[in-house]
Amino acid sequence: MGRIIFAFSFIVVFILISSSCSKSVKDTETLVIWHWMTDRHDVFRQMAAKYESETGKKVYFELNAPSDLFTTKIRAAAQTNTLPDVYGILGGSQDLANFINSNLVLDLTPYLKANDNEWEKTLYSKALDTTAFKEINQWNVLPGYYGLPIDVANIQMIYNKKIFEEAGISKIPETWEEFLQAGELITSKTNKKYFVSGFGETWLINSMIRNFAFNIMGENLFIDSIKGTYSYDSEKWISVFDKFRVMSEKKLFASGIVTMINKTAERLFSTENVAVTFNGSWSVNVYKGMNPSLKFGAMFFPKVSNDYPVVIQGGAGSSLVVIKTSSKKDDAIKFLKWITSKENQIFLTRETNNLPSNINAVDEIPDILKEFSDDMDKTIHPSLLPVAEDPSIEEAIARGVQSIIIGEMTPQELGKQLADFKKKIMNE
Repeated sequence: MGRIIFAFSFIVVFILISSSCSKSVKDTETLVIWHWMTDRHDVFRQMAAKYESETGKKVYFELNAPSDLFTTKIRAAAQTNTLPDVYGILGGSQDLANFINSNLVLDLTPYLKANDNEWEKTLYSKALDTTAFKEINQWNVLPGYYGLPIDVANIQMIYNKKIFEEAGISKIPETWEEFLQAGELITSKTNKKYFVSGFGETWLINSMIRNFAFNIMGENLFIDSIKGTYSYDSEKWISVFDKFRVMSEKKLFASGIVTMINKTAERLFSTENVAVTFNGSWSVNVYKGMNPSLKFGAMFFPKVSNDYPVVIQGGAGSSLVVIKTSSKKDDAIKFLKWITSKENQIFLTRETNNLPSNINAVDEIPDILKEFSDDMDKTIHPSLLPVAEDPSIEEAIARGVQSIIIGEMTPQELGKQLADFKKKIMNE
């Protein structure tokens, strides 16, 4: 009975979603774009009006939110051959690969590389790479660029300038030792906690784990861990997990961090109850909305080891794709070129506080955003790796680190647990 109700509910939701499409734009020359970005919808509508006034071409942005509803609609539309001219795909490389291999995404490579790579040169390569596939990939996708970034993002440490000043810290920490020392100073000299993040959301905690791992063991051993040829109970992985134990024992974490959603962490940071947070560049807009007087800055991730460079997670913030079967492919390409031009990227950045995907727009963005954009050359995105870890392993890593933070597990115990789990999965 429950399955019948669920199936009926899904059909109703799908019909409602489908009927939300503007009938006035069907079978016309209007370019239709589906997106999920609630915070940018009004700005997109302004840009559509601006584009029509400049070119005479109509563009219709359709909002489908929240993101899980958007994903449901996109997948349903793919099955019924009702996808719009331009849309976004949320998820990882496998999700994008499925759409590409189903002949639902246009390869943008010829357009980006036309006229001596003219369009490509204006965009951050790390952002383009987020939705690109190389010659050899595990999904057998033909190599090429398939998504167009309309903004970029990276995840960094963000610090409260006022709290740092109160603690007498004038030099922003660059190394792990300096980072811990700053934490001890702040917790002893102020009535504030040192660090907060939405560690109840596994994607954030795994992002921080990857930062430590790439710096301690390098990209090759990290990839070998995914392949199963470098064990999670190795000394280097134990060292990664141990960083969370140290922070916990020094009482640097905000209370309840392991179950905290990111929105709660953002609220704690914006109300100046915590000195440092780990969050993305998109949070600039969040903090300004929560506390316009908040003084904060970006702090590059502290270096633990000199063996390998420090890299942070980053790439395209939001990307759009063009459906391969659209009769308006040329119109879609013209609009995407327009929205990623310097002038329009500056407008988008000023209105939304997201980093521009156009390199030439960086000089005219707010200083706080420049602190993030300056480090785009030090970013890597998990989707760019040649292999992807099993989701159950990623979940186990995050949950294990949560257990370390609350003292229920040691780094060594987590390493052994993961090594055994990995062997089991590899043998299945």
